Amino acid sequence: MKKYTYTEKKDTRSGFGDGLTELGRTNPNVVALCADLIGSLKMDQFIKENPERFFQIGIAEANMIGIAAGLTIGGKIPFTGTFANFSTGRVYDQIRQSVAYSGKNVKICASHAGVTLGEDGATHQILEDIGMMKMLPGMTVINPCDYNQTKAATIAIADFDGPVYLRFGRPKVPIFMPEDIKFEIGKGIQLTEGTDVTIVATGHLVWESLQAAEQLEAEGISAEVINIHTIKPLDEEIILKSIAKTGCIVTAEEHNKLGGLGESVARTLALNKPTPQEFVATNDTFGESGTPDQLMVKYGLDASAVVKAVKKVISRK
Repeated sequence: MKKYTYTEKKDTRSGFGDGLTELGRTNPNVVALCADLIGSLKMDQFIKENPERFFQIGIAEANMIGIAAGLTIGGKIPFTGTFANFSTGRVYDQIRQSVAYSGKNVKICASHAGVTLGEDGATHQILEDIGMMKMLPGMTVINPCDYNQTKAATIAIADFDGPVYLRFGRPKVPIFMPEDIKFEIGKGIQLTEGTDVTIVATGHLVWESLQAAEQLEAEGISAEVINIHTIKPLDEEIILKSIAKTGCIVTAEEHNKLGGLGESVARTLALNKPTPQEFVATNDTFGESGTPDQLMVKYGLDASAVVKAVKKVISRK
């Protein structure tokens, strides 16, 4: 099995900030809006280089979405930035009516997703945002796994015509994807080959799944790990090809079991090839305050949880 290593940890929100800065230099139509969280969204350098293309909206997220939708009419490509909780839950009606229903080319960029924003606590955490966004007709939903992939995704969505929800996080996580990675919307990436089980993971859970695959290999279990960075549209082809070989699947995500990647995969299996599936995700619950590592363990989102799910699903073949 191919081994993945890392030499550095970096937050995915910095990948967004650096990708946005690069877009500022290459695409004059890109503009940025923020709801009073410039530092948290790593927008500082973009603003320094392009002050006339930045709009500080303040703590008025609904207004931010409305302004972004309006900017698209003049040909601008607006990137909005705030925490995932405020990017979705607080402004769902504005996104639905002004962006999705109207088909506006707004890029909704959401940091501090999941439980790994940690000590900021439960009120700032969100574990239902993927479900909320994927339910909107025409909305593309992207959840990259590390700094390099987040930077590549940020750059890629500027050339994509249509509304996008780009989800990333606060903590520093291993960088293991290539620096020059090509980001293809809607195309999963097979990271390891395996014959006993398919592990389909997104976001921070991709690294945990790779660690799980190494543990499983040591026990004689061959796991195929697939990085599903685009949850909608879902790359059904790569999933169905893999489970035809392995005969069972585990989905892994930093999100509620209800409405996330796992449910999208389950639908694909039900319509094409019913297959035993186990879910690594939070179980219909809110988060709480704690360190990211503590919360990943408590809510069953770490590599050991993936290993446990794999053994369970293999027993169901």
